[in-house]
Formats: sequence, C-alpha cells, structure tokens
Amino acid sequence: MSLSFLEGLQFRRMDSPIHRLDPRAKFVIALSILGYAMLFTEVIPLIVGFAILLPLVFAAKVFRMWVRTIKGVLVLAILIFAINWLVTPDLAMAVGLALRFVLLVAAFSLFFLTTSPDDLGLALEQSGVPYELTFAFTTAIRFVPVLCREAQTIVDAQRSRGLELERGGLLKRIRNYLPILVPLVVGAIRRSVDLAEAMESRAWGVSEKRTSLYRLKMRGRDYLAILLSAAFFLLAMYVKLLSNQPLLPWLL
Repeated sequence: MSLSFLEGLQFRRMDSPIHRLDPRAKFVIALSILGYAMLFTEVIPLIVGFAILLPLVFAAKVFRMWVRTIKGVLVLAILIFAINWLVTPDLAMAVGLALRFVLLVAAFSLFFLTTSPDDLGLALEQSGVPYELTFAFTTAIRFVPVLCREAQTIVDAQRSRGLELERGGLLKRIRNYLPILVPLVVGAIRRSVDLAEAMESRAWGVSEKRTSLYRLKMRGRDYLAILLSAAFFLLAMYVKLLSNQPLLPWLL
C-alpha cells in the first residue's frame, strides 16, 4: 500500500463550499456515505455512490490529492477482492466488497482533506466529547502526515544506500522493510516523549474548565447538508428494502 494513503488524512486549506461547512455537517455526510456503502454489495449501487461523491470532491478542489488516496489503497482493495473471490467464487460480490472498501476510504478522505484539526477538535468539544479524548484524537490526526513524510524520507535514504524493497519473495520483502520500520518507530517514540514533556511543562490538565477563543456555529448551509445527507441515506435504505425483502424483519 502506498504512503499516499496516509496523505489523505492531511488537511488542505482552501476556499471552497465544502471547506466552509461545519465539521459536524461534513461528518454526517461521511456517515451517510458509510451507511450507504454498508447497505449494498452490488457493483452498480456502489458506482452510483462514487458518482454522488465526485461532485463534492470537485467542489472541495481536492481532486488530485483524493485520487492519490484512492491509488494508495488499491493494493488492499485488490487483496480484499482476491480473498473474497477465493472464499466465495462470486465475481460480482468480490468486486462489490472491494468497491465498498474504496468508497469508505474515499468518503473519509474527503472529510479529513477538508476539515481542519482545530475545527474538528472544537466540534468534538462542543458536542460533549471530553477534552482528553479530543486532544488525543486531533493529535493523532496531526501526527499521521508527519509520520508519512518521515517514512518517505527514511525510504529514500535507505534506497540511496542500496536497499531494494521490491526484490525477492514475500518474506524477503517483509524483511526488507525492517530498516524502514525500526527508525520510524524510534522517531515516533522520541516525538511522543517530546510532546509529553511539552504538555507537562505547560501544566496540561490542571484546569478542569477550559475555554476556547473561537466557537463553531451551525449555519443554514450546514443544516441543509445534514438534511440532504439524511434524506439520501433514508432513500438508499428504502431502495434496499424494496430490492431485498428479507432485510425487513431484521430492521423491525
């Protein structure tokens, strides 16, 4: 899997209608697409899901980075397809499950590409999530692109020293990645220690009541996005019920 997959979690600051939406509205959009993907395993409905997602990607002006994210998970998608085709020799279902995975990644890649970690943290706090969990989550989001860039730097350095990552059998390739993983893990541990010392020096967690300079406010466009997302998911569930009646007793 390409390291470009991790770059799909890195926020891109731009001026677009999607960027201006409240993080809570964008999260509902991502959840509606997730729910849609979980309802269907057929190829055509999942392609329709991509067709619905594409205008949002173009409106957000992050198409190139979004495509790089999709390319980064193609290896996993092919693996999912191969495993399902071997277990249940149903070509259509195997393709559908692989497409479902890619659609899930595509939806949340759009969310992270257009949502600032600061705004996401504020949205979580205002939604009642404890600050400790909010801080841990947003810090992890910030560190993922940093680790991605560091991993790429280590790969380039090791290749300049003659390391061939793509040569040999499966076990050989896994052993080839050890010179990449060891310095990457060591660097991550050092960075976490530095962060812990910085937090301790600033008396992190002493004050139980925290205040924020900025507060997010839902606007009409945010409520409209939530309403359309909910309507989209309900329509998808209705279509699924019509096409698959055995699902009805489970819902009841």
